[in-house]
Amino acid sequence: MIDSEHTLFMQEALLEASLAFEEGEVPIGAVIVHEGNIIARAHNKTEALQNPISHAEIHVIEQAAALLHTRRLSDCTLYVTLEPCAMCAGAIVLSRIPNVYIGCVDEKTGAVSSLYQLLNDSRLNHQCKVHIGLLEQESSQILRSFFRNLRDGKMNKTIHSRANNE
Repeated sequence: MIDSEHTLFMQEALLEASLAFEEGEVPIGAVIVHEGNIIARAHNKTEALQNPISHAEIHVIEQAAALLHTRRLSDCTLYVTLEPCAMCAGAIVLSRIPNVYIGCVDEKTGAVSSLYQLLNDSRLNHQCKVHIGLLEQESSQILRSFFRNLRDGKMNKTIHSRANNE
């Protein structure tokens, strides 16, 4: 796959992040690509579903597994706008995704390169090839805008009590 295709797929993940932003969710988006086509797309839904595991990565992995009728996504690529947390990194390892493209790092909860390196831990049964920084500026900008709006009272703070602590 050429660089422009990777950029296109990350742009699609950013569109998902924009949908999350519009819905008042922490704006993280993800897509899974199989044989050059997007087969799953999602964004965070933790507030809407009041479910702590409703992260974009979890949803795209579930969608892709259902579509392909397999728990092993060994011929897929994941694009996600923010470095996955430990839960999502664990799901990536368990689903055997070989390539992961990440927009920007998460120094507070990132489990791929910031706090932990779960996707490259040789003690686990699967390691991923990780690519960090694809559309980094755009990925970090949407998050900064979201939290700035939240701090400035432009969003419903009751719904986003969790976001205030991030």
